[in-house]
Amino acid sequence: MRSNLMEEEIQNTLAILRKGGVILYPTDTVWGLGCDARNKEAVNKLFKIKQRAEYKSMVVLVCDETMINRYVKEVPEVTWELLESAEEPLTIIYPDGRMLAENIIAADGSVGIRLVKDQFCNTLIHKFGKPIASTSANISGEPYPSSFSDIKLDILNKVDYIVNLRRTEIINAKPSTIIKVALNGEIKIVRK
Repeated sequence: MRSNLMEEEIQNTLAILRKGGVILYPTDTVWGLGCDARNKEAVNKLFKIKQRAEYKSMVVLVCDETMINRYVKEVPEVTWELLESAEEPLTIIYPDGRMLAENIIAADGSVGIRLVKDQFCNTLIHKFGKPIASTSANISGEPYPSSFSDIKLDILNKVDYIVNLRRTEIINAKPSTIIKVALNGEIKIVRK
């Protein structure tokens, strides 16, 4: 059962995402920066806050398998086994992303997508009806924040909304495992 606070935070966050804003929020891994993965201007803003080169892609968060099928041209069969057996957050790089902001898709056409199980993130994406472009809430090249208090003022001052949940807890503080899958079913571990 969701609390009134979570419901209120979901509504506040949705309003910002729908306006093309950037949010700071707790994810299933580390505190993250996020925006509408279909909005090119929002993704540009995310890159600027992160101070990240645009050729370095970001992860796209989805709430269910239907979204994976919608934003990937052809999902390799091995994907479903990987997702089912994953015990920790898993980002899968698919060969051909589609219907996303062009600046979220890598130069080779691939896109990294993570199916989130975290209640807040999953509910937010489900209600938003679109995937969220996401990256850790740190300046590119600096350490990941293990708690809200580790996030630099520079980031806090540039986002459009900061989710008021789980600010005192130390979360997983570890990014997801990343696996690249090819259409022929070949698997390559990018980050463990």
